[in-house]
Amino acid sequence: MRAISMGMAAAGLLALAAGAQAQTVLKASHQFPGGKGDPRDEMVQIIAREVKAANVGLEMQVYPGASLFKPNDQWNAIVNGQLDVTSFPLDYASGKVRAFGATLMPGLVRNHERAQRLNESPFMKSIKDKINKAGVIVLADAWLAGAVGSKKGCVRKPEDMKGLKIRSAGPTFAAMWQAAGASIVSIPSNEVYNALQTGVADATDTSAGSFVSFRLYEQLKCITAPGDNALWFMYEPVLMSKRSFDRLNKQQQEALLNAGKKSEEFFNGATRKLDDEMVDVFKKHNVEVITMTDAEYDAWLKVAQESSYKQFASEVPDGNKLITDALAVR
Repeated sequence: MRAISMGMAAAGLLALAAGAQAQTVLKASHQFPGGKGDPRDEMVQIIAREVKAANVGLEMQVYPGASLFKPNDQWNAIVNGQLDVTSFPLDYASGKVRAFGATLMPGLVRNHERAQRLNESPFMKSIKDKINKAGVIVLADAWLAGAVGSKKGCVRKPEDMKGLKIRSAGPTFAAMWQAAGASIVSIPSNEVYNALQTGVADATDTSAGSFVSFRLYEQLKCITAPGDNALWFMYEPVLMSKRSFDRLNKQQQEALLNAGKKSEEFFNGATRKLDDEMVDVFKKHNVEVITMTDAEYDAWLKVAQESSYKQFASEVPDGNKLITDALAVR
């Protein structure tokens, strides 16, 4: 009898252990450094911590630094449910959904305050409808500001770009720089430093965070920081596979959505700090830092309208409406 009782007790402990392990585990992947203060990684880490703390039988494993999927492979993975969550620059999927190119379009956002208003606009409703149609949902919005830097001098006006060899983050910016007289150098972001050092490139545009993390202050003479008139903004939301989301129970879904809101609130403060950090670091390294005046910004907007905007409107069925809706946000 005692042996039977002990056997039953052991079986009970195993059942409890199994119950304790009966967690739904989500996989999150992104390309950004982990544990180094990158706010895009921290957004995902916040969601992971919050859903675990909610005690709804849900956990998230985070794989930073492209350790699970290569950056450009993440969209397909999240669409088909191979990947559950990602922090993803949406323009990377513009080859699949051409309209996503509007989320890295010169002059559409302008500043952080406008980015917040843009999130609730018809423009973003259209973008999110297309995200949802692809089988993906947005857990947290994130707009990252960027800059343009040059070895030759400050880029204020379109004529300042003439004759420069520039590495551009995407096709919409490349079209505008070319229209201003620059030539495009096609290299990945991790090769920009060497390209500037060896003269393969004279200039680059990229996010504020990347200007610091790639130590571009060692190569550049001047950067045009975001300020109130930023040409460069990129939408890099936290996304989730709809297949994965629909498999969860209501409590787990609510926990994820609430975590996404906290993640977004964090990012809204952190992204401005990235701009400030970039300015401070570049000034400390004796790099000239400028911002665009309203008139200089408007001059670039005219170039963009005749190049990037016109090209986008001709290639994307609702491209012109997307641009118009974005510019209507004040």
